Amino acid sequence: MFGSRRSTRTLTTALAGLGLLVSAAALQFGVASAPAHAATTHRILFDNAHAETAGNADWIISTSQPDPLGQDSTPSAETDWTGALSSWGVSLQKAGGYSLKTLPSGSGLSYGGSSATDLSNFDTLVLPEPNTLFTTAEKTAIMNFVKNGGGLFMISDHTGADRNNDGQDAVEILNDLMTNNSVDSTDPFGFSIDSLSIGSDYPSAISDSTDPVLHGSFGTVSKSLIASGTTATLKPADNASVKGLLYRTNYSGNTGAFFLTSTFGSGRVAFWGDSSPIDDGTGQSGNTLYDGWNDTGATNAALALNATAWLAGSGTTGGGGGTGTCTAAQLLGNNGFESGATSWTSSSGVISNDSGEPARTGSYKAWLSGYGSAHTDTLAQTVTIPAGCTNAVLSFYLHIDTAETTTSTAYDTLKAQVLNSGGTVLSTLATYSNLNAANGYTQRSFSLAGYAGQTVTLKFTGTEGSTLQTSFVIDDTALNVS
Repeated sequence: MFGSRRSTRTLTTALAGLGLLVSAAALQFGVASAPAHAATTHRILFDNAHAETAGNADWIISTSQPDPLGQDSTPSAETDWTGALSSWGVSLQKAGGYSLKTLPSGSGLSYGGSSATDLSNFDTLVLPEPNTLFTTAEKTAIMNFVKNGGGLFMISDHTGADRNNDGQDAVEILNDLMTNNSVDSTDPFGFSIDSLSIGSDYPSAISDSTDPVLHGSFGTVSKSLIASGTTATLKPADNASVKGLLYRTNYSGNTGAFFLTSTFGSGRVAFWGDSSPIDDGTGQSGNTLYDGWNDTGATNAALALNATAWLAGSGTTGGGGGTGTCTAAQLLGNNGFESGATSWTSSSGVISNDSGEPARTGSYKAWLSGYGSAHTDTLAQTVTIPAGCTNAVLSFYLHIDTAETTTSTAYDTLKAQVLNSGGTVLSTLATYSNLNAANGYTQRSFSLAGYAGQTVTLKFTGTEGSTLQTSFVIDDTALNVS
């Protein structure tokens, strides 16, 4: 052990506010990293192979399938394409940067095949109220697509909306996808769809100015619309990334979520509890439709379009579902602390060149705790892990020096954690204590591949008891992706 104690060292004011990657509980990674995809084309596949036009439903962007441009290559109004989702499709087409296709009736969903509509050729799959069960092969394809970086937009309707009278409605079909597949049937997305038929409501958005779906490039979302729909029950214990964005009136937390987002593997998921908000009121002759897209009491267009953009991530030109689109890189800024406070936030004095605890390399390191009195230190940096990266490894070198003599009680601790943008702990990677004290530095490594496509905060907290110091010293951090 080095033997020096923090109580004897001089803290440099200029170093205040710097953070230690390994041990501070408030560690946030703030790195401006290059996007995973070099191109900006968002490739969206709308499903029409599962009775999306049964009964009065008309959930298509165009009657020209798979390519809506065959009906009108430069649409200027939603009526230039025929379908109750034409407003959605035309809005994306006019925005630029989107390539839209439809999986025609009679086709099947696949992933890793050679067809032009194979999911490997797309960034996002939209399921607008499917009315037939997905086959076992299709469920495997969908789940692997999302796991490998694809976006999945699931839109339900109320219980009993069996438009083709086959005994299955969208609630049952989407729940079956999540609970009866060969990839992960243990509540992979962290929610279940409620068996409800809610007549009417205007669900309200939560207050979160940083959420990209509620505050995106297509506008700000305040309310949505239920005109016979359902909600979902969140289960964050199964998937901590699940997040309710709009709630049924008088509901919050884990119940009554009308619109939510989640992640799975490297991919993203969104759920909407009713098809009425995406209905633009126009479609093929003979259908009775409802214009929820332009409902003046809601902001459904902004919600649909922002969510589509979020699900698609940065876009790509090769390899679907985020595969093959990751640029190998080290993402942490100032990863050896030699630039002082740059890229990090921390408690006063955490990043230091004090000789009481030598750095592993260079002059600076992050030194948490070591005061011999009740004290808490933190370190933070926020980082975005590209969606296409299947490997993401956080590593750091840690030295623990203590004056404690016990061999059984952890009086002083250091936690390494991952948080989401709202400050919720997604995972505690490790907890170290005075019982782990040893000479020299030891490298610690953790996989963060499960957070690909997300912006996360790596949070480290050093907590010290009332007597006898323990120092947690970190150096040479890295977050390598490939």
